[in-house]
Amino acid sequence: LSDCGITDDGCAALASALRSNPSHLRHLNLSWNKLGDSGVTMLFAVLEVPHCKLEIL
Repeated sequence: LSDCGITDDGCAALASALRSNPSHLRHLNLSWNKLGDSGVTMLFAVLEVPHCKLEIL
């Protein structure tokens, strides 16, 4: 999802999806997006969810 115009609002939706639906996703490239501090914080919180398989963010 590199350079897709994702903002902190998009991060909220993405974090919610990752939290609620266990995924085999291990690598998520969000470079060149404008995530903002709050967006990054939401995504890093997902890494602490026990069923999250994401290793590289």
